Amino acid sequence: MVDEIFLALSLKISRSEKVFLFEVLAERFDQYPRKSRILETGFRWRRNMRRRSAIYVPGSNMRAMHKAASLGADAIIYDLEDSVAPQMKSQARENVAVAVDADHPRNHERVVRINGISTEEYEADLTAAIAAKPDAILVPKVSRPDELLSAQRAIDAGSSPISLWAMIETPLAIGNLFAIAESVTKATPALSCLVLGTNDLVKDMRMPPPVDRQYIRPALLSCVAAARAYGLTVLDGVFNGLDAGEQYEMECREGRALGMDGKTLIHPGQIDLCNQIFSQSDRDRDWARRVINAFEAPENASKGAIRVDGEMLERLHLAVARRILSS
Repeated sequence: MVDEIFLALSLKISRSEKVFLFEVLAERFDQYPRKSRILETGFRWRRNMRRRSAIYVPGSNMRAMHKAASLGADAIIYDLEDSVAPQMKSQARENVAVAVDADHPRNHERVVRINGISTEEYEADLTAAIAAKPDAILVPKVSRPDELLSAQRAIDAGSSPISLWAMIETPLAIGNLFAIAESVTKATPALSCLVLGTNDLVKDMRMPPPVDRQYIRPALLSCVAAARAYGLTVLDGVFNGLDAGEQYEMECREGRALGMDGKTLIHPGQIDLCNQIFSQSDRDRDWARRVINAFEAPENASKGAIRVDGEMLERLHLAVARRILSS
């Protein structure tokens, strides 16, 4: 067992492939006394996976779910909530189980969004989602820590290493952001992503449409701050248009400028531009290499600040440079 773990660590494969490999090891050695350590390593890698684009796909549309695997998004969110009509909920659960199981091989995360804890569909959705063994379960309308912890306890009762994503889309959630992130990350390593539900947030804030995003920036920035404080990724809410035009591009760039890791999407035509905007540019990488090379020069080994390209940079900029090259 130990030899196989060291082999997994040494392989020159992507982060997502390492996460998948550790999940296989954990399931294969279910009785291994240090299984929790294996899962913790896998969850730690999963927290830092690239999540530039995450597309919602209705669980009631089998054709769309099968097609989604080839679209190039970093995550597919198989939806049991808003995009599924009440009379289709039961069928959607069966569809999602089939779609998640068929989604191999893959280079993206498989996420199932269930209905909220206050709905009559919650228990059935959560049970079906755990049985489907996706990479993550997205819990909507999380307003208090105990709502997320209840889902985690159900996941812990099973044998599959499933992460939690939390949707932040109520005024109470904004007020409890740090409490939500702190309590769940302390209790388990499985919380990996916060997702903004901007449409529901705007509705509950009673903002008359159309809403200029400048008025919800404080909420967006609070979510980014909580994510950074507890080592989570954070995804911006959807753009309501079905195109990838100028307004969509501006919204993506604003999200990137606010510190978001990526964006949730509702149309396949939005994926490529989203991936481009939330990726490090060649210019960013060139800057990062120059900064790293400058700090690694022998004459700068003991310096806390140096001059690079006409700017005075500190070692915090070295950390930024290394993060750019690692993403």
